[in-house]
Amino acid sequence: MESARRLPTAPDWGAQQPGGGYYRYGGGDGGVEFEFNGTGFSDFFEAFFGGGRGHSAFGGAGFGRRPTTAERGSDVEADIMVTLEEALHGSTRTVSLRRGGSNKLETYQVKIPRGVREGQRIRLAGQGEAGERGGKKGDLFLRVRLARHPDFTVEGSDLIHEVKIAPWQAVLGTELKVPTLEGSVRMKIPPGTQAGQRFRLRERGLPGVSGKRGDLYVVAQINIPKKSRTASAKSGAS
Repeated sequence: MESARRLPTAPDWGAQQPGGGYYRYGGGDGGVEFEFNGTGFSDFFEAFFGGGRGHSAFGGAGFGRRPTTAERGSDVEADIMVTLEEALHGSTRTVSLRRGGSNKLETYQVKIPRGVREGQRIRLAGQGEAGERGGKKGDLFLRVRLARHPDFTVEGSDLIHEVKIAPWQAVLGTELKVPTLEGSVRMKIPPGTQAGQRFRLRERGLPGVSGKRGDLYVVAQINIPKKSRTASAKSGAS
């Protein structure tokens, strides 16, 4: 079960635009932007400050009194672990969440979109904390964390796979069976391959922002047998 936390309810206001504007809820670059039009203030701003620039929801001229208008509930954020296969194909996952102070286990069917990226947030509208005085519920945000894979590391939308080859295979060339997210493929290693040399399998990576898939890079690591290393060291010492 994923751990959840509340996001702050105080908005980080953005620059006001003629006839409209935006604010970022939750603060920081990871906040959620809401656009609005008409009055130049968001609905949240008008509700929180009493619908005008000269009024306060805390009781007219002064602060300190309890607000009497509806307040939107806090957003809730949790991490969700996503496999590379899910990031490639998309999936529907069952996610369980237990809120602080509650024994109730809540279960949601969450659609993980194809091409989801590390740090991307999936929004479940109205599944956050309850509002006060009739206010709307907050939202539930699931922040994507890509799970470690036994065969690949991730660089943007590209995948990296290291393969060990013997020195004679590097000199003479060989053919290897290489894993991909969609099954193994055969790949030729040309003669004269150097340690650390990369070979590209086009569009075998993850979907990028544009939807086009990245590449899979196979990195050659030359595996020198232990006896050969010992013999070379002795030869150098003499």
